[in-house]
Amino acid sequence: MARIPLEDNFNDVINKTQRGLNISDEDLAQRASVSLADLAAVKAGEPLDAVIHSVARPLKLSGAALEALAHKRWYPQQPIFPSGFAAFNTPHEDMTVNSYVVWDGRNKVAAAFDTGATCEPMLDLIRAERLTLRYIFLTHTHDDHVADLARFAAETKAEVWASELEPAPLAGAKTFKENAHFHLGPIAIKTLLTSGHSPGMTTYYLTGLSWPLAVVGDAIFASSMGGSATHFAEQYRNNREKILTLPRDTVLACGHGPVTTLGQEKQHNPFFAR
Repeated sequence: MARIPLEDNFNDVINKTQRGLNISDEDLAQRASVSLADLAAVKAGEPLDAVIHSVARPLKLSGAALEALAHKRWYPQQPIFPSGFAAFNTPHEDMTVNSYVVWDGRNKVAAAFDTGATCEPMLDLIRAERLTLRYIFLTHTHDDHVADLARFAAETKAEVWASELEPAPLAGAKTFKENAHFHLGPIAIKTLLTSGHSPGMTTYYLTGLSWPLAVVGDAIFASSMGGSATHFAEQYRNNREKILTLPRDTVLACGHGPVTTLGQEKQHNPFFAR
């Protein structure tokens, strides 16, 4: 797969945080002791290091991580799964969106997470590996993540599952509460409610693969996190309490941007690096 760009640039992180905290430009400039002109320049994408660090403080972001992001000094090292895990990145309008398939190589049963813009690449893998898709798990039901759900469910006959707090994505779909458990042979799957970006935003925590894996949807991105104009604090709290407390070697399979790891995000994500 070609290298997938990071979902957010440094100014996206600043704008997302400012919007989520409901801080005006005037207030932020005053708290950061910068001019409105310099703040506007940074928010437009100009990498002014001194201003970036000043603005980071009142937003409770890591200035060093923001600076590294501004100058494109970091990209997550990609974890290697010898088998049992595949990532897919498909174009949807003006962005790309990710979906994933995991499977047990012995009994050939599989689960998919979201559909992306098209399920065709996942169907190709399922056919090539001769897998039986048992589950389609949805991180949330925003259009870009369920764009091809009806076709995917019809062609695979797999069970569709989503949080009980999400809008019904498809007739016949099943819902779960937090801390539901599923299994694919030796692979264990647990649901964690990481709401904020959407009401039922769910992280799926998997063990039994080469690495512990968290399919996080739009809860966290490499160097960023999912935004919310109304539930930003809820998203941030859930990320810290339910995702950042997972084992450090956990692989994070994000809804947009590249795959990353928890250890790398604790060092390089402006929201969580210290």
